[in-house]
Amino acid sequence: MLAKRPYNGSTKIFLHMRLFATVSNVKPPQTFIEKVVQRYALGLAPGQIVRAGDYVMIRPEHVMSHDNTGPVISKFKAIGASRIFNPRQAVFTLDHDVQNKTEKNLKKYASIEAFARSHDVDFYPAGRGIGHQILVEEGYAFPQTLTVASDSHSNMYGGVGCVGTPIVRTDAAAIWATGQTWWQVPRMINVELSGKLSPGVTGKDVIVALCGLFNNDQVLNGAIEFTGDGISALDIDDRLTISNMTTEWGALAGVFPVDEKLLQWYESMLKKLELRTFSSPKAGSAPLPPEHSRLNRQRLNELRASIITSDPNANYAAHLKLDLRTLVPYVSGPNSVKVSTPLPELTAKKIAINKAYLVSCTNSRASDLAAAAAVVRGHKIAPGVEFYVAAASSVVQQDAEVSGDWGALVGAGARVLPAGCGPCIGLGTGLLEEGEVGISATNRNYKGRMGNPKALAYLASPAVVAASAVKGYICGPDHLQDQSHFSATIPEYSFSPSSATSSNTTRSEQAVIPGFPKTFSGKLLFAPQDNLNTDGIYPGKYTYQDDITLEQQAKVVMENYDPAFAPLVAGLNRELKTPSAGEHAKKGVILVSGYNFGTGSSREQAATALKSAGVPLVIAGSFGDIYKRNSINNTLICMECPELVRDLTNEYTPQQKRGNGGLQGELTINPGWDIEVDMATGSVT
Repeated sequence: MLAKRPYNGSTKIFLHMRLFATVSNVKPPQTFIEKVVQRYALGLAPGQIVRAGDYVMIRPEHVMSHDNTGPVISKFKAIGASRIFNPRQAVFTLDHDVQNKTEKNLKKYASIEAFARSHDVDFYPAGRGIGHQILVEEGYAFPQTLTVASDSHSNMYGGVGCVGTPIVRTDAAAIWATGQTWWQVPRMINVELSGKLSPGVTGKDVIVALCGLFNNDQVLNGAIEFTGDGISALDIDDRLTISNMTTEWGALAGVFPVDEKLLQWYESMLKKLELRTFSSPKAGSAPLPPEHSRLNRQRLNELRASIITSDPNANYAAHLKLDLRTLVPYVSGPNSVKVSTPLPELTAKKIAINKAYLVSCTNSRASDLAAAAAVVRGHKIAPGVEFYVAAASSVVQQDAEVSGDWGALVGAGARVLPAGCGPCIGLGTGLLEEGEVGISATNRNYKGRMGNPKALAYLASPAVVAASAVKGYICGPDHLQDQSHFSATIPEYSFSPSSATSSNTTRSEQAVIPGFPKTFSGKLLFAPQDNLNTDGIYPGKYTYQDDITLEQQAKVVMENYDPAFAPLVAGLNRELKTPSAGEHAKKGVILVSGYNFGTGSSREQAATALKSAGVPLVIAGSFGDIYKRNSINNTLICMECPELVRDLTNEYTPQQKRGNGGLQGELTINPGWDIEVDMATGSVT
């Protein structure tokens, strides 16, 4: 049996230690993201420069919440707030559970709208579209601004040069009340894209490939800046898709530069706004429509006059390169975004599918619908395949209807869903059933997210999804037409970490805050899985049921990962002689897992459900930053201890590798250990 020994040194406890913005007489170089954050940071003294790693108070341009607005309202009221600090800062968009027409959900939506009206907050009802798409369409997410959302896919705003980053519900309530929240500026990562994509290769293929090629936490909790000559050839919709899925890659932001292509894209948006009435520049015509408050000529001119760029010698923690010329279409999965395969390899296997999806904020814009429509014209959806389509917004659907693309999809047999998240979050019609295989243009294919945990989900571009729906197995459009097929070539890519190194000295003893437990102890459970995501910890189907109690959360915790987990924890906690040993010690089940624990969405229940089940402490190799933020706000303690994860993996897993359960096939391993963690020293024994 593995000897129980103290673990110290690199153990990190997320309790304290704060870095503040740097003060210097000589202005150090900054990245684009650091410069934008500098604009929105509060309380900086003269000469203070925002750098990666700093903790700052920020006042974001906007804060968006969606169906989770209800719980945010509850938190807002719980802290004693009665007035929103800046009504123009907040935006409410109802988009997740829009297919749910039950009295309970309609009442919930009505209460959110009533709150918005009473506080003069911009409100977009169910059916208008997905919040992230609305923020781009309506100019809330605008170049060189900082906009946050109580949703993990706010990274998408980086596609238009906006620093978009996720916050959690508690943060949203604080921003409503005070206009500000805290943020630690992430480490900066340079992702250089060179060359030009081949015909048939899209932005979705770029990000799916990046997630698979760099799948060892190279960008975890970082802020990505995309650079390189390959950017100029990427359409804005491709950039939005890439930025959107930097969330799944593990980053907290994924930002493209403000270039001429982006400026011309906004020019086209202004022209479209000018034509939304029958007005004409000719004398005697109807008056011009009212000027849009966020998308207007003055704001665009001001942007042109003050383009921000990274300083030439700005510091990046890592430099990743991908040659777009060497890329072929890629498919993600099954059931993991960290596994990506060249399409030709999967096509050769003729993997039959049951369902196909063209939905979500990732790939349901007008260009995506057009790409899928071009594939299905002249064809019908294969017998036995259900193909679901939902536009990213009502504006997108209207454009697709005018172009004829919507009609082409429906004529081929696509089943129409309302503009919203729907199947992507595992809500509404068309979810994957046990044993089924689906291919989707969405952003997540985590086990159980889009339906039954025993289904298989793949991710691909809209054209590949549409072609697969027509043929009945995973393939690309080249298998419907007389085209030369792609070959499964390996793309050219590289990774270079910064030459700067940090010392890894033994942690000295730290004072424990009065009233905080000095030790945590109890039975150890090991979940040998990297990238154990929030859908695995707390299923999406429960996320927007706001009346679920903490006790009920405890009963479904880890349901998508291991249905046996909750009963196991409950049994072990019943065996504890003293469930809580007062202020000096805290007892409960100590969960240990792999790397990037808690990756995925911003749902706080992934933290509260574990705590409610009797897990006061989680130890992992590393954590997703949004999960850490939720844990801090809800007093679930998180620690990083790679040595403990390594030793448990070597002793209790097949081939000493995580991802396949324990030696007996169990998903949660109970080695029979009693464990104690000292909060002052960070030692684990």
